Amino acid sequence: MIIKFIFLIIYGYIMSSPKSNTALERLGHDLRSARLSRRVAVADLAARAGTSPSTIARLERGDPGVAVGTLADVLVSLGLVEKLADLVDIRKDDLGLALTSERLPQRGRSYAATLRKQERQDDRKDEPDDVDPNGVAF
Repeated sequence: MIIKFIFLIIYGYIMSSPKSNTALERLGHDLRSARLSRRVAVADLAARAGTSPSTIARLERGDPGVAVGTLADVLVSLGLVEKLADLVDIRKDDLGLALTSERLPQRGRSYAATLRKQERQDDRKDEPDDVDPNGVAF
């Protein structure tokens, strides 16, 4: 039991969440399907991606310890590199866009500019208005 626990710690399974493990396993399955549909052997894909066959096998199992750079190289080798850029496309992030639009100021202003504006408004309040009896201001 202790050996299994140490194995899990070494290979990163304890460090990642169950949701990310599921997503990585699905990604690995999809990568395997893409490789098989292109009739590319593990050894050939590894050579094209500049990695080892065991790393390709780990990637296809959903191992969270495989580097993102290796994933990118494999996607390039499979002709799917554009999918990597679309993983976190901010134009499709509805929650992020909504939160950003709530926080956007109407006009960008530094804190110093805000203080200067407040000082000018305070100075204007202290000045008496020059108003003639007919209601015309000067």
